[in-house]
Amino acid sequence: MPTFRVAGKMFATLPEDETSIAVRCPKEERDELVLAEPGKFWIAGHEAQFAWVRARLSALEDENELRDILADSWRQAAPPRLLDTHPKLGLLSAD
Repeated sequence: MPTFRVAGKMFATLPEDETSIAVRCPKEERDELVLAEPGKFWIAGHEAQFAWVRARLSALEDENELRDILADSWRQAAPPRLLDTHPKLGLLSAD
């Protein structure tokens, strides 16, 4: 399973079936996402205790939504020093 990291911290994984992506997401936001859009987001059983959510790739609106999801997850994993030095890295798109 491919994993994506920033400064050694994982911020996304692509499961073997490549139909979804797992990303970091605060538990409070995660629960709201799943309730609001259950066809798009869900919590894998083995990830329930962690701040991760799955997104169905086929349910995403477009590549901008995927980019925003990945950017948000990246910013959660990036060390503060990197964010302070490069404050625009990983910002969500303006769309």
